[in-house]
Amino acid sequence: MRKFDYSFLDNGLLPAGLINLTANISALKTMASVRKEEYTQIFTELESVAKVQSVKSSNAIEGIVTSDERIAAIVNQNSAPLNHNEAEIAGYRDALNEIHLGFDHIDFTRQDILRLHKMMMSLAGYEYGGQYKTDDNVILEVDTDGNRHVRFRPTSAKDTPKAMEQLEFAYLEARDNVSINQLLLIPCVILDFLCIHPFRDGNGRMSRLLSLLLLYKNGYDAGKYVSFEEQINNYKAYYYEALRQSSVGWNTGENSYFPFIQNFLSTLYMCYKELDKRFAVISGKRITKKARVEATVLNSLTPISKAEICKILPDVSPTTVEAVLGALVKNGSIRKIGAARSTRYIKM
Repeated sequence: MRKFDYSFLDNGLLPAGLINLTANISALKTMASVRKEEYTQIFTELESVAKVQSVKSSNAIEGIVTSDERIAAIVNQNSAPLNHNEAEIAGYRDALNEIHLGFDHIDFTRQDILRLHKMMMSLAGYEYGGQYKTDDNVILEVDTDGNRHVRFRPTSAKDTPKAMEQLEFAYLEARDNVSINQLLLIPCVILDFLCIHPFRDGNGRMSRLLSLLLLYKNGYDAGKYVSFEEQINNYKAYYYEALRQSSVGWNTGENSYFPFIQNFLSTLYMCYKELDKRFAVISGKRITKKARVEATVLNSLTPISKAEICKILPDVSPTTVEAVLGALVKNGSIRKIGAARSTRYIKM
């Protein structure tokens, strides 16, 4: 059975690019922490928006979809699920809420992992929620001719309980090593979880929930305010390629974690950069929604559209964005380029 050993993270031979990336993330994290103390209401609104995006995106990666209106109604608990897909979505909502509200009291233990899996699967009526797989599973890929091939063979059902035990112990040991950077350790543990593939169903969604759990427990909570799962979904081809590269040779302990670490940290970095964008530079001023829209367009070096501003500031309504843009055009601060859907705005 595969042995789990993260001591390589303490050998001083890590790629410089990864070390620089962790430093950049830490700097952005510090900035976000300062802002959170001053602008509590903005962060509360961002969290509400990101939660909907997270539930939507994590399920969409697995082909579990419904309309945006139904997603919002389910996440905000304004409606009960109306079908099987919506029941799956509601289950993810419950597990995500559990992590958002109680991550301090949840750990990377078999007991908590099984409990979260049961919570995620129960509303859809799965009897195997909270239980390890009882049959071996394989990960297939389809070639250009439509033929299926086995890309990866996860840990056998027989060995899964022992593998999860060893994974838990290895993580706890590495976590207590002050010489190991937690930002590098977390993606290694998530990769190993995915390669064990401990459940009959829901492994991908569980990996994303566990990613958030471990990040939150280490103070990296950008995923609360800019959806981590949405970033994965937006660039899922890169995610799956990194997963493929890092799983080659996994069963014999000859794999490289670095492609997956790079992808994981790049995703987290994008979350922090997006969060930073939503606080466009405004020195010494109260950051109202109007001021944030103004700063976003005035600090843009290239023409920017209303839709792009709405994406940067998801807690600001399109109506407010449109009103601010109209006022800026009227007072001569910006000019309008193009028309209809191709309309952009740039500083005069």
